[in-house]
Amino acid sequence: MDNLTHSMVGAMLGQMGLKRHSGLGMPTIIIAANIPDIDATCTLLGTPSLAMRRGLTHGPIAMVLLPIALAGIMLLFDRWQTRRGTRPADRAPVRFGALWLIALVGTLSHPAFDWMNSYGIRLLSPFNEQWFYGDTLFIIDLWLWALLIGGYIWTRRGERIATGQMVRRAGIIVGLACAYILANGVVTGVAEARAAAWLAGEGRRPDMVVANPLPFTPWRRDMLWRGEGHYGQFSFNLFDPATPDRAASIGSATGLDDPGVEQARQHNRDARAFLFWSRMPLARRDANGDLLLSDQRFQGLAMRGGFSVRVPADALR
Repeated sequence: MDNLTHSMVGAMLGQMGLKRHSGLGMPTIIIAANIPDIDATCTLLGTPSLAMRRGLTHGPIAMVLLPIALAGIMLLFDRWQTRRGTRPADRAPVRFGALWLIALVGTLSHPAFDWMNSYGIRLLSPFNEQWFYGDTLFIIDLWLWALLIGGYIWTRRGERIATGQMVRRAGIIVGLACAYILANGVVTGVAEARAAAWLAGEGRRPDMVVANPLPFTPWRRDMLWRGEGHYGQFSFNLFDPATPDRAASIGSATGLDDPGVEQARQHNRDARAFLFWSRMPLARRDANGDLLLSDQRFQGLAMRGGFSVRVPADALR
């Protein structure tokens, strides 16, 4: 998910009472909810970063070490302010154990939310580099933004009344967020089941059916399928029982039988990284013989440029 969502998730966990267990509790949990994204620095490497993102810093070793490191940094920061005489007088005592627990909860929330979209996450890295996909939320969910931001403001107003009021309101918002996520998961499950049944009726036996979440309309999905060397796409609307046009079951060739794909994997660093990351790879040849690799999930004009690799024809000979 985007970092605003991660930050607001951390803030709401703090409002549920976690921030009260130690001084610097709220900044700690917000930073913790974002800290696995320190691997974003690898995007400076270009396409190879696709094979590095959402891996090691989102895996079990990081879930152990990052909260310890963050708690230690926050404790040192508090002591540094004390020595300089700039520590706020109303800050509660900073305790390492409590900060570690706060940081642990915040850090664990990050992979939990990253798993919910179709981009993918390697939850077991470095022990296993398998990608996991939740296919539940669009990577930037404006409805979740509205709920979390509005809910945070509501809990802050409750905090002025009493701590218990803040905690109760935060619990309501977290419950509503969980219900929203669950509802989206149900939509995805229904969409994939209906799509698989329809494709079977059309004589297709797809290896994969993915209900790709869309922005703004959580009751709709962009349905993607692939199998027998072909791929296709059609729309799903929970409130519209109409079946797709039969042409959607015919599909197009994935192009992965092109020998150049394996050559590119072996000899081109960008192609190798892309194919490791890609869940639904596609390949086609341009008129000049260049091999263009893309991913079926990101075929929209707004996303295509950042999720494709061109391998020159002369590099495939």
